[in-house]
Amino acid sequence: MKSGSKRILLLMVALITTILSGCMYPGDEKAVRENPYEEQLQSVQKALESYQNNNGGILPIKTREQETDLFIKYPVEFSKIVPAYMEKIPSNAYEVGGIYQYVLTDVEENPTVKLVDLRVAERIRELNLRKQINGKVPFKDAVGDNVYEIDFERMGYKEPIHIPSPYSDAQLPLVVGGDGNFYIDYSVDLGRIIENEKPDVKPGDDIRHLLADHYPILPAYSLPYTVNDQNEVIFLRQDK
Repeated sequence: MKSGSKRILLLMVALITTILSGCMYPGDEKAVRENPYEEQLQSVQKALESYQNNNGGILPIKTREQETDLFIKYPVEFSKIVPAYMEKIPSNAYEVGGIYQYVLTDVEENPTVKLVDLRVAERIRELNLRKQINGKVPFKDAVGDNVYEIDFERMGYKEPIHIPSPYSDAQLPLVVGGDGNFYIDYSVDLGRIIENEKPDVKPGDDIRHLLADHYPILPAYSLPYTVNDQNEVIFLRQDK
């Protein structure tokens, strides 16, 4: 890679890191844009249902490629419901400077409005820029079938990157798949739910629904998980 291009990539990484620091919005305005308010979710849900009823079952969603991650596959298209079905776009939506993408889950049976925290997407974008600079992803030890720790030191970081969990006080690690893509590791939060709530899950099931069904924020940018015979959380085996 030419030195000029490398400098541009480094500047882009620095810019993203600055944005992720949370300094874009002062005080109360920052809180408004970062809180997943239940009343805002309900407002969008009601608008969605009204639109669907008036349009022969069609949903107000953007079109994305078939292979898109299920948790980000059906983003709400606010231009179809604002102002006809709701007064304005929620203040925490990314379309108006917030940090959340409003998306739909269970679109066939029970379309439900949920959120995706786009700060996670920005962090992964930062890692992808580093990957471009380095030319490859430094894999460390395997943590699952075709899933590996990331050698952050070789990527130029002084310490491993973690993501604040939207479900607990945990700091979640990132992993890299054999496909070279980066993912958030939600196994700590899934393990907590299994230990505390004893849900009925079986080996081979994708258990991410334990998070998706009970919280407003979806476990996006993740790999599937299941449990082993000891009911321990493990990565669900993927086709290589």
